[in-house]
Amino acid sequence: MAEHGHGHGHGHGVSAGADRRYLSGALALIVGFMAIEVVIGIIAQSLALISDAGHMLTDAAAIVFALIAMRIAAKPPQGGYTYGLKRAEIISAQINGITLLLLAAYFIYQGIERLITPPEVEGAFVVATGLAGIVVNVAATWLLSRANRSSLNVEGAYQHILNDLFAFIATTIAGAIVWWTGWARADAIAALVVAGLMLKAGWGLVRDSGRVFMEAAPAGMNPAEIGQKTAALENVSEVHDLHVWEVTSGYAALSAHILVDPGADCHAVRQAAEKMLHDTYGIEHTTLQVDHAAPTLLTIGETDEHCADPHGPVHKSEGKG
Repeated sequence: MAEHGHGHGHGHGVSAGADRRYLSGALALIVGFMAIEVVIGIIAQSLALISDAGHMLTDAAAIVFALIAMRIAAKPPQGGYTYGLKRAEIISAQINGITLLLLAAYFIYQGIERLITPPEVEGAFVVATGLAGIVVNVAATWLLSRANRSSLNVEGAYQHILNDLFAFIATTIAGAIVWWTGWARADAIAALVVAGLMLKAGWGLVRDSGRVFMEAAPAGMNPAEIGQKTAALENVSEVHDLHVWEVTSGYAALSAHILVDPGADCHAVRQAAEKMLHDTYGIEHTTLQVDHAAPTLLTIGETDEHCADPHGPVHKSEGKG
């Protein structure tokens, strides 16, 4: 007897409409200031300012991708896309991460070149622009912090803006050093700091989105532990073929084959397993096949096939430790 239990719970506390408004507001701030920064960076011959503008371009792109991905992901399942297009958000996060890594490589090259041969930098322009950038990025960071950051898509845009805020602080400090001491290499050092922040944020996005694409278990979830806790439930004799993965960020799914003691209530076991998975791990989308185990018979030699399952069955004794 097979029982399939499906739970669907991937809504967010903050509505998608509100998220789009927060992201759109941050995008308007970023784009407006980025245009000003490019002009001043060229006038002041400041690589730190131009690299900040490049970082802000990726911020703007991150928000645009996030907005597009949110609309695509909201489309209902249809045709062969039984989960809908929810992974559009993960593609957005992957693109943003790769873009950050490429920009970081470029600014590292430029920063090292300017350390060797520093140009004249107008420190006053850099300080004034950096202070304005801090104000703009604080406002944009605040807007994105109000959106639903459990989405890797939104979190990617948020990390872009937050790292840019740190970069503006470094740029402002460098501009002040150039202005007061004339040491132009401070600008190149600030650009390298910005590149380091890009590397950190970019690698984080590529790594986390890559886990989703490879259908790894969500971070913090141990499939072996989940199998043991399920096998420890009352009337469960064995759990095998257990798989847990993320459809998109914040949307974990699990499937498993559960064998229960002969004569036990399969429906009750399935409900108990679903409750445990929801309460302990927050997994709401489950597909559980529940069957009665064959009565134990006296056997000589090898055990039966399901006990030698290649996916590693978890028996009742294992579940109880």
